[in-house]
Amino acid sequence: MALRPAALLSVGLLLLLIHEAVTKTGLESLPIRLTVENDLSNMTPESYFSSVVEGGVLLGALRRLQETQPDFKFTVKEDPDFGVFLESVNGVAGDEHKQTYWEILSENSGEYIRLDVGVGCYSPKADEHIVLRFSTWNPSNEE
Repeated sequence: MALRPAALLSVGLLLLLIHEAVTKTGLESLPIRLTVENDLSNMTPESYFSSVVEGGVLLGALRRLQETQPDFKFTVKEDPDFGVFLESVNGVAGDEHKQTYWEILSENSGEYIRLDVGVGCYSPKADEHIVLRFSTWNPSNEE
């Protein structure tokens, strides 16, 4: 009987050491907020919460969200020269002929900053608010 508490204590200690090692190697999970907006329709913005491993990229947070939220779907496309870019969100895809695309923004206190890299390169910060906004690169095109 004395082995059982000792075994449980050993397992507990092992789990504690693993958690500490994961945290020290930068694998801590950081929460982020994600909003999906569509500038070209009257859709109500949709809000989601996800997480990204510290040092990880936005693509990981989107995949994690897609696995846990049945109402969130996205696709990406890989360009041989520019890497992975966001192709569609929740069934709405960008279209080169209509000059539409998914813009990726970071919002802080009402100020929006366009990210200069895509979902495959951007590393979100803890509690960052990421906005995926369906938009057009030609303001006169309102289709």
